[in-house]
Amino acid sequence: MSCSNLTMLVSSKPSLSDASNLSFRSVLNPFQLPSQNSPSCSLSRSSVTPVQCGLRELRTRIESVKNTQKITEAMKLVAAAKVRRAQEAVVNGRPFSETLVEVLYNINEQLQTEDIDVPLTKVRPVKKVALVVCTGDRGLCGGFNNNIIKKAEARIAELKDLGLDYTIISVGKKGNSYFLRRPYIPVDRFLEGGSLPTAKEAQAIADDAFSLFISEEVDKVELLYTKFVSLVKSDPVIHTLLPLSPKGEICDINGNCVDAADDEFFRLTTKEGKLTVERDAVRTKTEDYSAILEFEQDPVQILDALLPLYLNSQVLRALQESLASELAARMSAMSSATDNAVELKKNLSIVYNRERQAKITGEILEIVAGANALQ
Repeated sequence: MSCSNLTMLVSSKPSLSDASNLSFRSVLNPFQLPSQNSPSCSLSRSSVTPVQCGLRELRTRIESVKNTQKITEAMKLVAAAKVRRAQEAVVNGRPFSETLVEVLYNINEQLQTEDIDVPLTKVRPVKKVALVVCTGDRGLCGGFNNNIIKKAEARIAELKDLGLDYTIISVGKKGNSYFLRRPYIPVDRFLEGGSLPTAKEAQAIADDAFSLFISEEVDKVELLYTKFVSLVKSDPVIHTLLPLSPKGEICDINGNCVDAADDEFFRLTTKEGKLTVERDAVRTKTEDYSAILEFEQDPVQILDALLPLYLNSQVLRALQESLASELAARMSAMSSATDNAVELKKNLSIVYNRERQAKITGEILEIVAGANALQ
């Protein structure tokens, strides 16, 4: 049997794929091996991205994808552990904030018939607004930072349409770098957050907002942060930080208020081998205050002392929610990156095995053709 006849028989088999046919047709020249530019290195299936490279390059790419997969998987697990820490911080600080809200509410009930003047609760005609924008310090978390920045840009556009002035208090490295590249946006202060929000960091933000509001440089302070909803969802929200509600409520920019003690908090759990989030709205039991309770100090002085604490607790809660949202977004992004790496490694392995098989088959055919030629 001649070399051409052997080649014709092999090439005419209907069970062979297009890539194999292309490789076997190269036997017409017994000394021509599949080269780097040969079409045998590309996968003809539409579901797989075509790859043009040699065996050595394929091995290198497969190892690189394996390493990337290990890194993204590790980052996902680290983010999951940090989400638990952020959740514990929210739960541990909840009794203090709930008791504080109860005290504010009961004092307000006692003073309903009195005309009190507390600076932090004084509502003034709005001429200038301060926006506290909370972003993350790192990337690799999907659209987390972009979403809150877009929310801030939309709010700025609304204020401009209303003819109101504004200033920014930027919290987080990503937000700082964004506003630094845009000098036309007025920024009052740049602040950087830590790996886990603390009362000291919240105090710095609250003090700056407090000084702007008390000095009447601004008439309203709004807090922009990302509210944690689930591991795959988080919503950028805007809350009115100042003026405070005397009853200790959380209000949005439209004046819709909810009781801070009734606000939900999240708990990260494992269900059927998968990470899930459960949200609870359990209130801490606090004693009711008697209707005949008399204050030794002036109730206005008590409110002046408690409202700044409540302001700090609100800022700290927003930072914790924002951090949990960032970590959840990073978990989701790294999970998607890991899945993509697994799929890419699978496709590269298919291409590598086909290329290696085609090369081995070509060498066998060369040996057979050479043996037939000697007969």
